[in-house]
Amino acid sequence: MQTIYDFSLANAEKMLAEHGQKPYRAKQLYSWLYRKRVQSFDEMSDLPAALTEALRNEYCIMPVRLLDKQVAKDRTAKYLFELSDGATIETVLMHFNFGKSVCVSTQVGCNMGCAFCASGLLKKQRDLTAGEIVGQIMYIQKELDPQGERVDNVVVMGTGEPFDNYDNVMEFCSVINSDHGLSIGARHITISTCGIVPKIREFAQGHYQYNLAVSLHAPDDELRRTLMPVDRAYPLDELMDALKAYSEENHRRLTFEYILLKGVNDSDRHAEELADLIRGMNAYVNLIPYNAVDENGYQTTDERTALRFYDVIMKNGVKATLRSRHGDDIDAACGQLRARHERNRQ
Repeated sequence: MQTIYDFSLANAEKMLAEHGQKPYRAKQLYSWLYRKRVQSFDEMSDLPAALTEALRNEYCIMPVRLLDKQVAKDRTAKYLFELSDGATIETVLMHFNFGKSVCVSTQVGCNMGCAFCASGLLKKQRDLTAGEIVGQIMYIQKELDPQGERVDNVVVMGTGEPFDNYDNVMEFCSVINSDHGLSIGARHITISTCGIVPKIREFAQGHYQYNLAVSLHAPDDELRRTLMPVDRAYPLDELMDALKAYSEENHRRLTFEYILLKGVNDSDRHAEELADLIRGMNAYVNLIPYNAVDENGYQTTDERTALRFYDVIMKNGVKATLRSRHGDDIDAACGQLRARHERNRQ
């Protein structure tokens, strides 16, 4: 059954019009869903009884069911959710000084095949609907409600390639960004891509205020292709051309994500080449400590090497941040908890 979370406000108006309802009913519906956060259509007391019955027969509200939850010492929480068809996905809640950040998945499995990533251990089964992505946020928001807390930031960089599910991801962003929805500011929403060039260009033409992050992980095509097969379809020169066009069109700062892999991409030479690649762009590099995955053999760069890499980047004129580690004592890597669950089910 389709979830009512699937509808942006504009599409909710169209859906309700098919039921003979005026446009203002969409805002009433949104108020019940995203302000009062009800879990039953019967609680929507200002909607006509006939409409309530129709919605109850055609839609569900919460599209995810909790199967497992792990909480790390640093309070990072990883959720394993089951969808209506039995598929499983992961979502992560992280606690920062600037607020609560949720990382959502956009696909069941992933076909990008990045060598270091646990998400690719289970191939893509299907795209998530907009409402299944919204449901991940809503489940966690309802957990936070009793403490008077809220989801402040959303990063679209869990399992799956967001730009391989472009339309549903953009509908999801519309729902959570809407003043009548969760009212999460556009600049508090970050979409990450491994480099789907045509969709980067389409995103650029949309003039969205959402942040764009690009998974780079190597400064040259030879190394990047061993780590990220997408580079064979969209090599670095095509990717960088698209990103420069995005920056010129939108005047927004880009984030380049760079996971540090011990002995693979963490040398001074790599840092210098990375700086050469990015220098002059309105961008910075987010250096990410690797959460090791048993199946692929890559190891985490030690702290001393990571700090040296950071220093080389900065001294070469490119701004960088070195992200703190999160969830080391749980299945923190993207796709890790789901992969373990699927192995146990077999």
